[in-house]
Amino acid sequence: MSGIRAQKAQLRAQILRTRGELAADEREAAATMLRERVRDLPAFTDEGAVAAYVSMGSEPGTGPLVEALRNAGTRVLLPVLLPDNDLDWAEYRGPDALVRTGRGMFEPTGPRLGPDAVAHTRLILLPGLAVDAHGVRLGRGGGSYDRALGRVLRAATHPALVVLLYAHEVIASVPREPHDHLVDAALTPRGVHRFRG
Repeated sequence: MSGIRAQKAQLRAQILRTRGELAADEREAAATMLRERVRDLPAFTDEGAVAAYVSMGSEPGTGPLVEALRNAGTRVLLPVLLPDNDLDWAEYRGPDALVRTGRGMFEPTGPRLGPDAVAHTRLILLPGLAVDAHGVRLGRGGGSYDRALGRVLRAATHPALVVLLYAHEVIASVPREPHDHLVDAALTPRGVHRFRG
């Protein structure tokens, strides 16, 4: 394992430990605040599609946020994990139209829109474990979002890239590899941290 990959693995383990220590009421409060703060994002408008995801485990909760976007009339696209760890996309049609997969994730049951659908959104809400002051995002290491963001870059459509985190996960430095894409902002329960744009 390279030095940068080892540093990332160590940082991931540390953050996951800290997340695991959060009480259920802290996670619920964070999910509520994210729902309230999503409209503070500079790229937020009531028009166009938003790519989001269904949180799992100790991730900052996205359920209230995703449902609030849909109720406001926003078209929300959610990822569908493919066998090769790439992402397809489908429209979110409510909590009853989600199914738990063999990997423990919740995915939409509607028609698949294709991996390129993410490039035609105006805002992409990304999972992550940390971000630094330069917009370097630390993901879980599977590469799914690196591929999706590569498509967005090639399409040159320039949606806003925003990672959802707990406030203490905006940190001084995240190790960066050449394939890592920078994000524009982080949305935390305490507010928006802008890095670019």
